[in-house]
Amino acid sequence: MPDDFERMWADLAPVGRSTRSGGYFRQPFTAPEEELRAWFAEQCATRGLRVEHDDFGNVVGWWDLGSGPGVLTGSHLDSVLDGGAYDGPLGVVAALAAIDLMRSRAVVPARPVGVSVFREEEGSRFGLACLGSRLATGATTWETARALTDRDGVALGDVVAGGGPGLLDGVGTFVELHVEQGRDLVDRGAAVGVASGIWPHGRYRFEVTGQANHAGTTRMEDRVDPMLTYAFTALAANKQARLAGQRATFGRVAVEPNGTNAVPSKVTAWLDARCATESELDALVEAISAQATDRAGRDGTSLAITAESVSASVAFDPDLAARVAADHEGGSWPVIPTQAGHDAGILAAAGIPTAMLFVRNPTGVSHSPDEHAEVADCLVGVSALADTLERLAG
Repeated sequence: MPDDFERMWADLAPVGRSTRSGGYFRQPFTAPEEELRAWFAEQCATRGLRVEHDDFGNVVGWWDLGSGPGVLTGSHLDSVLDGGAYDGPLGVVAALAAIDLMRSRAVVPARPVGVSVFREEEGSRFGLACLGSRLATGATTWETARALTDRDGVALGDVVAGGGPGLLDGVGTFVELHVEQGRDLVDRGAAVGVASGIWPHGRYRFEVTGQANHAGTTRMEDRVDPMLTYAFTALAANKQARLAGQRATFGRVAVEPNGTNAVPSKVTAWLDARCATESELDALVEAISAQATDRAGRDGTSLAITAESVSASVAFDPDLAARVAADHEGGSWPVIPTQAGHDAGILAAAGIPTAMLFVRNPTGVSHSPDEHAEVADCLVGVSALADTLERLAG
């Protein structure tokens, strides 16, 4: 099993990797992501797994033993822009390795066990996170999704045939293994943890419109500069999140006309906000929006704010989490919350009993080339996942 995990990991390592930063560019419907999908199909064929897929490209490889509601595991293979190696792929590789480990133990599941790959989990191309699992569960309709566009203006409906429910019919339980995207397990000294739930979070588009003008000849007092409104808003978001003990980030900005020697005519910026509760999320976004609106009035700019996506809090099945936490020798894994969104959250919201396992990240860094997990910890995660699948499918 160690050789299988390390061999698979080595196969994936060069795919979509930047020679400049060492980060990964594995956006949906691009050559690197297609290569990873082909690799997954080969791995399923090698193991004799029956492959099903939907029109969007979500895939499940089924180990067809037993009967009744299936036990599903897996994750995603796409990445954020210049992302880390582990976010997503670790869950897919660990799932395949867990099946190998179960077979080496001569485990005969009483229920089918599947390994899934959900597409466009990060929302890095078409802007809506967990898009594949949203379509698979019916949380988002194809009519809505097909109109989404990427940064080049390409519509989703022009690159894929469709998408919708059906692939998850017959799934009784979902367990996702994921690299931890923080330092909780490092601080606890634990190799693996179990998720209790996911913080509510949202993405909000701030469009600030001003007046394009000459950067040299226009007096400072005569300018209607949307960049100033945006800059103040970014600082306000940081301050309000710190005061509330929550999270707020402006990580993406588009400037028009984007010229060095011109006062911008428009700045579009995307706010990512995450809080412990829905009421705290509403309060944080309201506070940031109020300060941005006030500043826009002072600057003479206009401001439009649009909620592009908002995800409610997710509480994973506490009984299932307790069972997963106890699925190993030597005591229970810690049960911890997460501030990151996952396909597991979408399936849980759709009513599928769901659990998550986290593997320790010694850097505590994610969505970055510095994201990491030690092989020894990954193998502990594989063993814990195999134990969990064996009990759930037993």
